[in-house]
Amino acid sequence: MTGSDDETPSALPQTIEIPEATPESLPEDALILLCVRGMALFPGVVLPIAVGRERSVRAIQAAVREDRAIGVVLQRDAEEQNPGPEDVYEVGTMAEIVRYITAPDGSHHVIAQGKQRFRITEFLELEPFPTARVELIDEPEDDEEDTEVEALAFNLRTQAREALQLLPQTPEDLDQAIQNADSASLLADMVATFIELPPDEKQDLLETTELKDRLHKVAERLAHVVEVLSLSRDIRQQTKGTLDKAQREYYLREQLRTIQKELGEGGGVELEELRETIDKAGMPEDVHEQALKELARLEKMPEAAAEYGMLRTYLETLGDLPWARSTEDAIDISWAREVLDRDHFGLEKVKRRIVEFLAVRKLNPSGKSPILCLVGPPGVGKTSLGQSVARAMKREFVRVSLGGVHDEAEIRGHRRTYVGALPGSVIQGIAKADSNNPVFMLDELDKLGMGSFHGDPSSALLEVLDPEQNRSFRDNYLAVPFDLSRVMFIATANVIDRIPGPLRDRCEVIQLPGYTAEEKLEIAKRYLVSRQLSNNGLKRAQCTLTVAALREIIAHYTLEAGCRNLEREIGAIFRSVATKVAGGEVEKVKVGPEEVAEILGPRRFESELKLRTSVPGVVTGLSWTPFGGHILFVEATRMPGSGELILTGQLGDVMQESVRAALSLVRSRAEELGISTEEIEKSDLHVHVPAGGIPKDGPSAGVTMYTAIVSLFTDRTVRSDVAMTGEISLRGHVLPVGGIKEKILAAHRAGIRTVVVPRRNENDLLDVPASAKKKLDFEFADTVDDVLRLALAARPRSGRRKKRRS
Repeated sequence: MTGSDDETPSALPQTIEIPEATPESLPEDALILLCVRGMALFPGVVLPIAVGRERSVRAIQAAVREDRAIGVVLQRDAEEQNPGPEDVYEVGTMAEIVRYITAPDGSHHVIAQGKQRFRITEFLELEPFPTARVELIDEPEDDEEDTEVEALAFNLRTQAREALQLLPQTPEDLDQAIQNADSASLLADMVATFIELPPDEKQDLLETTELKDRLHKVAERLAHVVEVLSLSRDIRQQTKGTLDKAQREYYLREQLRTIQKELGEGGGVELEELRETIDKAGMPEDVHEQALKELARLEKMPEAAAEYGMLRTYLETLGDLPWARSTEDAIDISWAREVLDRDHFGLEKVKRRIVEFLAVRKLNPSGKSPILCLVGPPGVGKTSLGQSVARAMKREFVRVSLGGVHDEAEIRGHRRTYVGALPGSVIQGIAKADSNNPVFMLDELDKLGMGSFHGDPSSALLEVLDPEQNRSFRDNYLAVPFDLSRVMFIATANVIDRIPGPLRDRCEVIQLPGYTAEEKLEIAKRYLVSRQLSNNGLKRAQCTLTVAALREIIAHYTLEAGCRNLEREIGAIFRSVATKVAGGEVEKVKVGPEEVAEILGPRRFESELKLRTSVPGVVTGLSWTPFGGHILFVEATRMPGSGELILTGQLGDVMQESVRAALSLVRSRAEELGISTEEIEKSDLHVHVPAGGIPKDGPSAGVTMYTAIVSLFTDRTVRSDVAMTGEISLRGHVLPVGGIKEKILAAHRAGIRTVVVPRRNENDLLDVPASAKKKLDFEFADTVDDVLRLALAARPRSGRRKKRRS
């Protein structure tokens, strides 16, 4: 048996310089300590010790030089590199260094013989090596008249001989040394040395100074060793008879199975536990029968079979699913309103619809759950609304992102025949929730991948989202039906048109508009500021962000329908403040508009309306994208030519057709508009939509194109506070368009005062927030003549026509 004061001894120089302090200064009752790990040295026993740590090497070299005994003590924590008084046990063994060896590779080894137990009474020094004042513990002497000690010693010798006979390889002369031990105390220590025990158990034997107690403890541990060795011999004999040449490779596995059977462990017990799990899972009868059938196959299958692990994983998955586990709905309408109002500002229509759903659910718990689809630009709170619904219903919440999913198997799972097969994301989400009625959010429904040779994931979702079919949803991996009818599905999307038609038909769409500047200000004050203060480790007393500063950020540093960039900019300001506070430069900071410019830099967004519309041919239009509404400028200029039409700005096919339709309409009404037909024919017309790096398309810029061309040829500027949207026909009618709510909010953010919209879109204004309606004038146009009357400035006087500028 060998011990070590370190892990594999590190290569050290053969000689280490020893400091001035020497053992000569130690008191008579003090010892140089050698802290060891993974071993305990007993009196009367000789053991080799590998020495690796520098402090330990110094201790050994000092003891050898001064011909002193050392104190061997066991560390409590084997990972501690520089143990202190609290890191070692109090009882150790005083030892004589029989031999000290330095190997060619620089490692150090000591052969030590234990002499006597001691107890540490006081630590003296830790450097250059540990020393301590100790109290020697006398070894008990044998009493010839004490028959109990004699009996215990005789029994221990017998057990030791039996154990040595059971060992495959018996150490030489060990049996003779044990039998010839001249005292019961030495006998107990020798037996304790060769028994394989954890270090802390050996330390317990070392600390047991009462002889009878020590003999009893050693005998108990040796009896356990004898029992294990006997059982191992029996196992070898049992398995030996069952093996033949073809089965020899399974020898170790058979031996392991026999051990597990004797200990009441292993595959048999685990399969019984699996059967119990299946029985308690509450599966439907047909699923339960299928699970038991597969379990019977598993019991007959050897563990080495390729299918064993796959089949066992399948049954564990079946057993872990919440077939009968659900959370009890505790629907309180007042509590639900409170949760929604606390978590979200505004969105009254959306919150009202959610409360209506909860009310119906409370009155008719067994009714079918509608599939809600929240549609709106990024950052308006779609995902957090789903979390609020789960909290209001006190249900579990699960979210699965569908963005980029292009494989049907990601929804329905893979069949078990494939290596590494797993259930689909729906079943995995249900298992994660551990409830069969969670609120399940299908995020980014409009970003599902297109169908390919992998299948169509949107078609796989049809069964999931259809209340008539999802009672028996069949995942490819499970191959048995699972009831999804109690799950409340909530989908989110940015653009409803990108959701496949059959899938959209199964959803109840709730539109979430973008926020106005006032709503963003309120959201920032209620939620964003406090959240970013916490994220950046600041307290309200350390930083104050004024309302004026928030308005500055909203107006000139963000241009979005939601609040994500607004929160990022607030976070950037608080990070700058946190740097100053952490550096001790300031204790409290008040951030106003001036400080915002210092931290975030120059304004990123400025109103260009007056500059853009100060010349004829420039008109402000309105557009809509998945990220909300935006201001769209249309610029027209002309030069001598042959009537050619030039279009730039990455215009799509539909938008190009809108320009051609507008030009044709201008030509047909040239005389009525006071425009010379000859002038149109002898001019090349160039229509440009700035931000040329962004593709643009759609028919809703028709009135904007028409107004820009008329403004150019009549030298009449367009009012700087007017924005417009609408499709045109060749008869001059203004046709309805989509995205009215988002476009009006964009006009409100940009400081527009008057918005011209098709009259047939008048009902769409019902969805526009009241705060935006108060600050905007709405003009409804039936024909292009209405648009020109509302948008164009007065016609310039004769002889004073302005010089045209591009």
